[in-house]
Amino acid sequence: MKSPMNRLGLLALQILVGLAILAVWHVLTVYPILGQPRQIQFFFSTPVDVLKRTWAEMTNPEIWSHLWITLQETVLAFVFGALGGIAFGFLFARNALLAAVFDPYIKAANALPRVVLAPIFALWFGLGIWSKVALGFTLVFFIVFFNVYQGVREVSPVVLNNARMLGMNECGLLRHVYWPSALTWMFSSLHTAVGFALVGAVVGEYLGSSAGLGYKIHEAESVFDVTGVFAGMLILTVFVIVIDAVVTLIENRLLVWRPGPAGGHA
Repeated sequence: MKSPMNRLGLLALQILVGLAILAVWHVLTVYPILGQPRQIQFFFSTPVDVLKRTWAEMTNPEIWSHLWITLQETVLAFVFGALGGIAFGFLFARNALLAAVFDPYIKAANALPRVVLAPIFALWFGLGIWSKVALGFTLVFFIVFFNVYQGVREVSPVVLNNARMLGMNECGLLRHVYWPSALTWMFSSLHTAVGFALVGAVVGEYLGSSAGLGYKIHEAESVFDVTGVFAGMLILTVFVIVIDAVVTLIENRLLVWRPGPAGGHA
């Protein structure tokens, strides 16, 4: 386990990297190194202007309504996608014939670029939150599905045979063998799944919406407001960091149910 000093040192290094990026950005956009500063700022703005715009946006109550809408879409896409991935992952892993029949269709659906689905979902579900939830669902579902499917398939045949010899029925196997094995794989996909749920929500808002962070970024981009675009991206970055921290906290709370390494002893 890392000591507090190590954690503080790591945090200090992370802050230094961020400050270095801001310093390079400031120098290249304020001083005539790559060309006229006004021309460079048209494409990249400046960190000072972006921070000022971000502060102005965060102190405007309107931005919180956009954040709330994006959060709803992200949570719904994550919950529905994760539940669907878990259910179908178990179902296909426990039924070899069903998995074989649907294998080409699952691979084809997973290979389909999600961006092309956004207009279809907007047509089906409208420009409200459900078209964004549907897009996020398609991203989250396959991540969780493949992890759960692989986790169940990775169960050792020796463990299964021993459990059956001890008289364990299918319900017991599901609870004490298959589920703990799948949990390890499922936990490993949590952060990725949440990130993709947010990506689905923001991309859906960007392509067609009247609210949300993606809408705010698209609105600024449509009038060539580069400062507004970067401010929206900065707000989105902070939003992602907060969500990731919440997921990490929940994961640490649930670690007591997470199985240890195979063959290990408590």
